[in-house]
Amino acid sequence: MDKKQVGAWVLFDFANSVYPAVMTTAVFPLVYVQSIVADDAGRGDFLWGLGLSVSAFIVATSAPLLGAIADRGGARKKFMMAYTALCLIGVALISTIEVGMAVRGILLFIVANVGFESAVVFYNAYLPDIVPADKRGQVSGLGFGVGYLGSALGLILALQFVDTIEVVWLIVAAFFFVFSIPAFLYLPADEKGEMSVAAAARWGLTNFKVIVGEVWALKDLRNFLFSFFFYIDGVLTIIAMAGVVAAGTFGFSQSETIVLFLIVQFSALFGAFALAKPADRWGPKKILNGVLLLWITAGISAFFIQDRSIFFGLAVVAGFGLGSVQSSSRAFMASLIPDGKESEMFGFYALCGKSSSMVGPLLFGTAAALAGGNQRPGFLVLTALFVIGLILLQRVRDPRAPVTA
Repeated sequence: MDKKQVGAWVLFDFANSVYPAVMTTAVFPLVYVQSIVADDAGRGDFLWGLGLSVSAFIVATSAPLLGAIADRGGARKKFMMAYTALCLIGVALISTIEVGMAVRGILLFIVANVGFESAVVFYNAYLPDIVPADKRGQVSGLGFGVGYLGSALGLILALQFVDTIEVVWLIVAAFFFVFSIPAFLYLPADEKGEMSVAAAARWGLTNFKVIVGEVWALKDLRNFLFSFFFYIDGVLTIIAMAGVVAAGTFGFSQSETIVLFLIVQFSALFGAFALAKPADRWGPKKILNGVLLLWITAGISAFFIQDRSIFFGLAVVAGFGLGSVQSSSRAFMASLIPDGKESEMFGFYALCGKSSSMVGPLLFGTAAALAGGNQRPGFLVLTALFVIGLILLQRVRDPRAPVTA
């Protein structure tokens, strides 16, 4: 294991985590809906949901194909660099948006979000390449833990510039750019593929059925992706809707919401670090089982609680599971992938994550609408997703025997 490569890989998690913290969760959604659109008729909520869904659809439908092209054409790092640049350009241009530029704002967000999510596909694909099987849980957890530190720093910076909000978007772009440089310098260079990138693209477009068949033939990987589809749907929906819930159900202000997310980032950081080594020792499946039970308990509790201070504490507890569920999922996925198929298989990992992320907000919103605007029934819908994911996870065999020492 090359420590310089691993360090550069982990630092990219630190670099890119400022984006979801500020742009998709705690700051930009509220600014976009409340200030840029500022329409009491709900136009802002509609456009924000549309932007999330469109960007998720683009990533979900393109990631498996592009992953297969990258593997066969030897272009993983090129794709990762191109999509990172796309994200940075989109975020930087958001700083030019003014009040009333609703369409331009959401289009730039879609560009940035597609860039971010697609770059992560090729970034994740490096994990099984640069880390031995018995260290993947530890390194994956380290990446997410350091990533949550990056998220927390991003939110702290955002708090300093809430009165000149356009500066925040430039800070996000600069932070992401500077700390991503080591990854592009030290991660393994692209090797010559079995065909050119152009030939790989032609092959992928005409043989997508073969690509799907390669995944379907791997029983444990296939079963894991089915489980992942459901439980990550619940996770991503909570991340996307948490700010709206904090403000709508528990009356948090914008500054209070940022502080809440800041504290949750540290809780997630602690969870990612605390369960990183146990994921290697006991196997990621056991960690996922425990964390999903934690989230099921939290979801049921959220339905009943009324006091905002209790909600605050519950969010911190749930945050502990947030870091570990993501890091253990990535490590588990990496352990199920055959050599030479890393980008392709992580493309399907993104397909499940992004396609499910279109379903969860719709289910949550429908439950709230049927309840006359009460968001609490949505908590039970998300809890059901965790239950289904947990049940399906039992069908997956952990390929690594737990270390008993």
